[in-house]
Amino acid sequence: MTHLHHASHQPTLQYHVFDAVVLGGGGAGLRAALALTEAGHKTAVVSKVFPTRSHTVAAQGGINAALGNITEDNWEWHMYDTIKGSDYLGDQDAIEFMCREASEIVRELEHFGVPFSRLDNGKIYQRAFGGQNLNFGQEQAHRTCAAADRTGHAILHSLYQQNLRAGTRFFDEYYALDLLKDQHGEMGGLMVMNIHDGRYHVLQSGHILMATGGAGQVFRNNTNASINTGDGLGMVLRAGLPLQDMEFWQFHPTGVAGKGMLISEAVRGEGGVLKNSLGEDFMQRYAPHAKDLASRDVVARAIAIEVKEGRGCGPNKDYVLLDLTHLDDATIKARLPGIRDISLTFLGVDPAVAPMPVFPTCHYMMGGIPTDLHGRVISPDKNGAQQIVKGLYAVGECACVSVHGANRLGGNSLLDIVVFGREAAKTISHALHQNSSKKTQQAGSADIELNLDSVLQRIRRWQNPAPSTDTLLAIRKALQHTMETGCGVFRNQDSMQKALQQLVQLQQRLEQVTLSDHSQAFNLERLAAYELENLLAVAFATVHSALNRTESRGAHSRVDYPERDDSEWLKHTLYFNDGHRLDYKPVNLHPKHHAAFAPTERTY
Repeated sequence: MTHLHHASHQPTLQYHVFDAVVLGGGGAGLRAALALTEAGHKTAVVSKVFPTRSHTVAAQGGINAALGNITEDNWEWHMYDTIKGSDYLGDQDAIEFMCREASEIVRELEHFGVPFSRLDNGKIYQRAFGGQNLNFGQEQAHRTCAAADRTGHAILHSLYQQNLRAGTRFFDEYYALDLLKDQHGEMGGLMVMNIHDGRYHVLQSGHILMATGGAGQVFRNNTNASINTGDGLGMVLRAGLPLQDMEFWQFHPTGVAGKGMLISEAVRGEGGVLKNSLGEDFMQRYAPHAKDLASRDVVARAIAIEVKEGRGCGPNKDYVLLDLTHLDDATIKARLPGIRDISLTFLGVDPAVAPMPVFPTCHYMMGGIPTDLHGRVISPDKNGAQQIVKGLYAVGECACVSVHGANRLGGNSLLDIVVFGREAAKTISHALHQNSSKKTQQAGSADIELNLDSVLQRIRRWQNPAPSTDTLLAIRKALQHTMETGCGVFRNQDSMQKALQQLVQLQQRLEQVTLSDHSQAFNLERLAAYELENLLAVAFATVHSALNRTESRGAHSRVDYPERDDSEWLKHTLYFNDGHRLDYKPVNLHPKHHAAFAPTERTY
């Protein structure tokens, strides 16, 4: 096979055929792959990193389910909290489905081998988390099922082991470039690159499941792994499909100040308190009832305001303190061992002895690829009616079902990935069984070649090294700085307009830059180029969507439009790559089994 290193000619492609291809080895992808493999389908998982290094491994706090192990609980209260937390932008049919499935899905994870922490009576331990209450907002709920403060780690490893047992085929450390369509314009497969040797492969399948995670690397300070570059989002945009609600990015209230690493909400769930330079427990001013366990967007804004108004801590007064020194040592070591390690490693602070410096940091993307609650990607037709994109599915953080709306509740992301990962697999499996009479397509068949030329053109763009004064790293850093200053916790027309002008300049710089020639590093540099193309696409989607939404809702907080406007903006944004076009669709306010929750003022 031709090694495509300095060649400008067309690469030799290696073809593989599968019933279903799952793109992403995190919790969403692995849960889906497990169900597909167990149903007898030939399934491949493509992962940019070794699967247990996927970003699910970093989820700390827990997974929500109304098990009622500590206090009485039920899924309807969980549903209400999720809808309220979403600032009423979440689709109520999808939220209802997720909350109804939650208890069973957690028990299923337990049977897969997830080592949840235990109560004295042997039941799964559940901790308090922000924005979660009993009896439709009356008192604090203990709903978040936890494996100490390493819940994502426990879930990811268990799912990976189950996939090994089942016999799922893994393409580890392969990078996906673009979707391929067949002669009918339907899903035909994926173009991927082996990161080790730079060779390209085509994975043919009529069923592609996107589970590529978030894109937090678009902001300078973030809790995300370096791999979270919005690769699936870029692929979908290039395929002519929209992204939904990209203006909504969650800034986690408690990142390590100046560094971004996550200090889990579990710290506040176990009794940690936020304090300003005056020693005040300032959350009492912003959320008199819920205090430190208000919804994440509320707490993040409160911290930003404290610092802005001069009550920040430290020599530069640019952070607040998260204090849990009043908790006993044994509780911290048993319930928050990972947080203690992070604090000791990155801050040199033992949280049992001294408070931790924290400041909001980009954490989670509420928007993404629009789907229905069965994981099927949807897109408007020429008349604006929502149509299913045949053969394409999306789950997890890269998808927008929308269960998180304008603001996600802590503990709902791990729930989201396993509930909809399993559901999408059922949908794909059903489609495969229906089409089992069709003969399997031949590897390398001509009908996949429809949009291969455009993908090969993209490959050739980054194929030949040449001298360049500008660098990918310089452009990426400028992009992250632009997004942080222009479209961060607080936004306004001027800041976002300026960011948009800078994005246009960065796009021009990216079109001019070339790669240097450093043999071994060349594949990684090519990878960085592909990632940067995706990050820039995500940034454009974010700023255009945010500029147009003239209200404040959830994590989208505009200084120039401080109020929520349900009469004009109770709708989802759809962003298309071509001409940065925007469209809108209504929020689904019609659950199947419960009365709808009408939008009301959100207080904590």
